[in-house]
Amino acid sequence: MFLRRIGQMGRRQSSSILSCYRPLITPIQHPSPNEQSRGFVSEMRKTAFEDRIRRLIRNDIQYELDRSPLTQLVSKFKSFSVDERSGEQWIRLSKKFGDNEEIKLEVTMFQVSAPPAKDGSLTTANDLELYISMVVDVFKDEDSGILEFVCNVWPDSIEIDKVFMRDQDGMTGKPYLGPPFNDLDDELQSSLYDFLESRGINDELAAFLHKCMQHKSKNEYIRWMGNIESFVARKK
Repeated sequence: MFLRRIGQMGRRQSSSILSCYRPLITPIQHPSPNEQSRGFVSEMRKTAFEDRIRRLIRNDIQYELDRSPLTQLVSKFKSFSVDERSGEQWIRLSKKFGDNEEIKLEVTMFQVSAPPAKDGSLTTANDLELYISMVVDVFKDEDSGILEFVCNVWPDSIEIDKVFMRDQDGMTGKPYLGPPFNDLDDELQSSLYDFLESRGINDELAAFLHKCMQHKSKNEYIRWMGNIESFVARKK
């Protein structure tokens, strides 16, 4: 009898101890119908927004192509080689001149100039002028440095803004860049323009660069829109 009670007590203790080690089972939480509905609506809105962006971009691309097709830029202009790289804002031109000169041009895409207003009148879109920034580097040999011109290129002319010498390794610190070009002696200004013109950097080149940049601006704009449309359409 005594042993039977001990056995019963042992069984009760064992069952009590085992109950402490029973794994806790967390009930699975299923989203409510309202939560499912909100998630579905949110996904529909996202898809609708993305579809609208893509449609607007495709319409804009088609509009631009209907106006004029994409144009492949030429690789040469007279004695200059033309290097145009997709996705960049620059066009680079280069040529040899004489026995020991190498000339390199770096040309940016369009910038906008607003002429000073007269008599307090407001500047309108018709008053704005497009110009191109151009850097001209003239090399002779490793020891002579580089003669550099900073220019503004207008549709029918080239305007020198600054001229200075720099090392071929680039500029360090803040070197003296000379006075404003317009402050130079008139005869010296004229001679420096002749220096560029004798190397083919003239009004004809200005007209070519503006035409070239018109095509590049359009090409880059369409490429930019296409990249955005492809990103929006991309799925995980």
